[in-house]
Amino acid sequence: MTDTRLIHRVGAGALEWLWAHRDGFRLEPDVDPETGFLERFKPIGELALICKVLFREGVAGSRQAQLARQLLDHTWRETLDGGRMLVRGQRVEPFSPVPFEVYLPFKELGYSQPEVERATVLNHRLDSWARFPVTPTRRLGLSAFQRRFGLTARPPEADLAAATWLAGTPEPWTVEGHTAYDITHTVFHLTDWGENPGGLPPSVADYLATWLPVWIDDWLDLERWDLLGELLVVDACLPRPTLDEAAWQGFAAAQQPDGAMPAVRTMPEGEPDAVFDLVYHPTLVAAFASLLATSRALAELAHSAS
Repeated sequence: MTDTRLIHRVGAGALEWLWAHRDGFRLEPDVDPETGFLERFKPIGELALICKVLFREGVAGSRQAQLARQLLDHTWRETLDGGRMLVRGQRVEPFSPVPFEVYLPFKELGYSQPEVERATVLNHRLDSWARFPVTPTRRLGLSAFQRRFGLTARPPEADLAAATWLAGTPEPWTVEGHTAYDITHTVFHLTDWGENPGGLPPSVADYLATWLPVWIDDWLDLERWDLLGELLVVDACLPRPTLDEAAWQGFAAAQQPDGAMPAVRTMPEGEPDAVFDLVYHPTLVAAFASLLATSRALAELAHSAS
């Protein structure tokens, strides 16, 4: 099993970089709505999700917990203007699920914007919500978010899982980049972002136990750090994670001294905002993988000692 200290250092470094580059979590209020006003909300929602995992798992140090709370406060107050930008986003695209997806982890962490909540409850009643055109995996995630919000999922999660690529356990050698990201997010949704490994159907858990190590080796060789990070999260979501030592050593070696994680091979060059847009996601994923893997490793150590 990988040294827990190495796994922890990856997450600690990632959070330091995210805090130092917090202004990269920015919106473009003046962009034409037709060209995607809501596109810049995605990094903020992903940040909130990872911070929620950090507080849930309780394995981060005091410095990391402090940075996570400061990042949440900054993006909520400065970037989202206390949630008012989510209200604006909902008005720009009334039936888009994006404002709801971004808002939910903030709500679960104690932030509140009543107008977003009223719009969510109203939109949930409409057929347009249930028929919004998204992939099966995204639809599964939306239904899981509805459940967590306290709404009746439309459609129910149990009716959606079978439609995902992963549920069919297809030929493992057919996996490529887009499919792999779909696999990882199916696992995230079925396990509530690692909180409930038992949420994976046994056939899916067995399939992943067999083939995930192969995929991890492949993307380690390709130096696809963003995807490798997500696969390391999947490993930590399994009932019996491997915490593969070679993969974690390679992943940690790719991390930059300032904590940034490149998406592919080496760090990109360019203007700071452009570099942030390329690097924020693999760095967030590095923090996510570190948190879950550290939690699972400590649980294994405690079990072995008992």
